[in-house]
Amino acid sequence: MKIGLFFGSFNPIHMGHLIIANIMAETTDLKKIWFVVSPHNPFKPSKSLLHEFDRYDMVQAAIADNFKFEVTDIEFHLPKPSYTIHTLVHLSEKNPDKEFKVIVGEDNLEKFVNWKNHTQILENYGLYVYPRPDVTKSELVRHPNVRMVDAPKIDISATFIRNCIRNNRSIRYLVPDAVEELIRLKKFYL
Repeated sequence: MKIGLFFGSFNPIHMGHLIIANIMAETTDLKKIWFVVSPHNPFKPSKSLLHEFDRYDMVQAAIADNFKFEVTDIEFHLPKPSYTIHTLVHLSEKNPDKEFKVIVGEDNLEKFVNWKNHTQILENYGLYVYPRPDVTKSELVRHPNVRMVDAPKIDISATFIRNCIRNNRSIRYLVPDAVEELIRLKKFYL
């Protein structure tokens, strides 16, 4: 069974993430999409990062009604910072019956050579890539293990959402209702 791994800080998860995940599940050979909540991305500062369990809960609330989606806290139990290759190797060992693919935005292709063990990820797992606005085409699009997936170019930013919350502006339609409810209830990002 092919599983698409959608890595992210999901700080917070928003409609852009869900649209991309749904397109991956509906238009490719991926049977399930696992949202991998990253405790700390080595390429991003963690100062505005909500606690990993809170981000996990928001993802769980966002995907509760879709049987093709799952959330995993696997990276909470691995050494920090989180490196994709470590997670992939760990998941493959625990799930020998599954074939894992990494879902990334086209903006990540340019920087992909900076990822730890990027060749191993490409050769042993492969990438499913969704388009992003204003991106320089990478040479990697020609790689046999890189699959470009037709999807809308969505430019919703978690930073924009957090700023809306801090400025007491509506985030309706940017995040699922269940996520908005959690944010308001627990006073996240204030």
